[in-house]
Amino acid sequence: MKMYDVYGIGNALVDTEFEVSEDFLKEHKIEKGCMSLLDAEGHKSLSKLLRKEFEVKKQSGGGSAGNSMYSLTQFGGKAFYSCKVASDSVGEYFLSELGHNNIETSRQEKTPGTSGQCLIMVTPDAERTMNTYLGVSADLSMGEVNFEAAKNSEYIYIEGFLVSSDSARDAIMELKNFARNSDVKVALTFSDPAVVTHFKDAINDLLTGGIDLLFCNEEELKIWADSADFDEACSQMSKFARQFAVTRGAQGATLFDGKEYISIAPNEVRAINTNGAGDMFAGAFLYAITQNYNFKKAGEFASLASAQIVTQFGPRLEHKEHHDIKMKVLGE
Repeated sequence: MKMYDVYGIGNALVDTEFEVSEDFLKEHKIEKGCMSLLDAEGHKSLSKLLRKEFEVKKQSGGGSAGNSMYSLTQFGGKAFYSCKVASDSVGEYFLSELGHNNIETSRQEKTPGTSGQCLIMVTPDAERTMNTYLGVSADLSMGEVNFEAAKNSEYIYIEGFLVSSDSARDAIMELKNFARNSDVKVALTFSDPAVVTHFKDAINDLLTGGIDLLFCNEEELKIWADSADFDEACSQMSKFARQFAVTRGAQGATLFDGKEYISIAPNEVRAINTNGAGDMFAGAFLYAITQNYNFKKAGEFASLASAQIVTQFGPRLEHKEHHDIKMKVLGE
């Protein structure tokens, strides 16, 4: 039996969420619905502006794969997470949240600099727009990879955002090859439309040779496939991913279990913030399949969990909410 259900690798970010107007995004020429990278000055300037005009709705540990590992452990799974933080209060906060939630991580060296932070702007239609300063997280490299932990996991889970960094891209390619040679399944999330738009070649490098499980949303899949036809995009992806899960907003989700397509009905809720929905879906889905539930049950479970997360601010649910969702769908 493996020591961990999932070994995740991704950016270490602390999220700060604001509820903003459509006009604010237009006025400051911020691309809605996507993740954009900022330098230190850009982050400082935008943070000051947001805090002046809007109140902070929520601050918490974040990062795409980090959020997924959080949900997996809150449902009862075991996770290891590789990331990079600086020796500052933001990094200490991020690491403390991992420890408090039973997520193991590599020993962090005392690294000078600034830890990663993400400014999340939520518009009245519940769409999230992210502006991110990666800080030292951009320097994630082979030094942060724990191959022993990866070898003792059922899956490795790679965050698509990492392809924006040369050193991180090298690390995840090496990790993927190691997993292949160690009989560990490889899962990947596209993370954001901007990743597929601007780093498609790097994404295709990760897909070369195939992966076991892909998570993405419909927009990301269509951008990757360069096709407006959903069925055609799925057909293309089936040549690279043995299995995949595509979230489709109000249409629910479409799964491919390697043999057939499975439609997962949506859960009707009043969405106020879509931040973290895809991360929650992936974390819940990974929990279910590593506990030997089938794809359909895993999809239903992940769909309900991601529906719950969009009804609040912040990308993470409380422990009791995880318990209630688990009881409702899995009966445990």
